[in-house]
Amino acid sequence: MIKKAAGGRAGTPAGPVVTYALIGLSCLVFLIGPASGFNRSYGADAGLIAAQTQYFERWGIVPADLWRGVPLEPLTPLTALFVHGNWLHLLGNMLFLFVFGAMAEERMGRFHFAVFYIATGYLALLGYATAHADSTQALVGASGAISGVLGAFLCLFPTARVTSLFPFLFFLPLRFPAWAVLIFWFVLQGLAARTADGRPGVAYLAHLMGFALGFLYAWARYRRPARVKGAAPPSEGARPPGDPDTSG
Repeated sequence: MIKKAAGGRAGTPAGPVVTYALIGLSCLVFLIGPASGFNRSYGADAGLIAAQTQYFERWGIVPADLWRGVPLEPLTPLTALFVHGNWLHLLGNMLFLFVFGAMAEERMGRFHFAVFYIATGYLALLGYATAHADSTQALVGASGAISGVLGAFLCLFPTARVTSLFPFLFFLPLRFPAWAVLIFWFVLQGLAARTADGRPGVAYLAHLMGFALGFLYAWARYRRPARVKGAAPPSEGARPPGDPDTSG
């Protein structure tokens, strides 16, 4: 674990408060939505599937509606950041936010990190919607914002070491520099985006945009990487933030 700096003023909560708040809010939104399976008000079987579709279309971003001047649609890239398609989607995203968000928040500051997270996620989803302007498929998920956090982390802490699990190495826990893991992840996203043939689905393009925005912003603002005194918490290495077909 990386050693945290001493707390600030007396009475000020310690730790990555914003990161924990974002994780908590995302989990709460998921639990009260139809995809969690806990809210029985959405019915079951076919009724549940229809409810999920309506829920994603209401709170997710639908690119075709965004450019038709539908009222309040410009807010959907924001609401979509807190909506997830299934348990795997949610847990994958929250794991990456937990692993990489705490250090980024500590370096940026709480308010700055919160604004950075929202702005990067919004712009990443907006960029994806622009590239797929005719798509009527709802896009949800925090992957664009979390990809921005990964990009910023690469710029700020390139020498931090993370424990990663790679499927082709039989899931052996191996330690690598953050720059190696995150660049490998970025390359995988680029390859996946090329094989998507421009069709909407898993939002690899939003991942790439978020990562690039996060890295460039951190580079422009901080330039010099921070020194670290230890290793980052375990991560899933090159595995991208979890996304179902309706994810972002």
